[in-house]
Amino acid sequence: MKKKLTQEQINELLKTLKARFEKNMNRHMDLKWEKIQQKLEASPEKIWCLYEMETTEGEPDVVDHNKKTDEYSFVDCSPESPKRRSLCYDYQAWDSRKANKPENNVIDTASEMGIELLTEEQYRHLQELGKFDQKTSSWIQTPPQIRELGGALFCDRRYNTVFTYHNGADSYYAARGFRGLLKI
Repeated sequence: MKKKLTQEQINELLKTLKARFEKNMNRHMDLKWEKIQQKLEASPEKIWCLYEMETTEGEPDVVDHNKKTDEYSFVDCSPESPKRRSLCYDYQAWDSRKANKPENNVIDTASEMGIELLTEEQYRHLQELGKFDQKTSSWIQTPPQIRELGGALFCDRRYNTVFTYHNGADSYYAARGFRGLLKI
């Protein structure tokens, strides 16, 4: 897989990210785009990851800044789950399916993109910044004790409330994808 972008692709992505950042200041009060762009320009591999998030319609935006580590967190902020759907939870779940296997799984897809799956806490924090997944749902990181028993967790927003649910890890649905996190 190609992991290098042209300068034109980089410029276009930075322009898109800046416009989204400025349009959604409620997600990142008191942060300055110039500092974030400097960090991005110093990390071409992170720009590639954001490009992958953007091309799958994730609409990545800054939702947090850790002052101790000086890391910015970009998260998929598309209104509905990004266009990386119909995936079971992980390789083990994918491999266990004997029929109707989906194209891939969430954990491997996120890894290939260079991003992390949101935890339940991170998902709930995102929902404090807007209304997401009102028609779709998103897989989240699943604790080992649940995964060992064959389950996996996902979240959505219905009735103005964030819900956490479970499914068999080998299940997949056209309306369920995942939201990614990239720290820069």
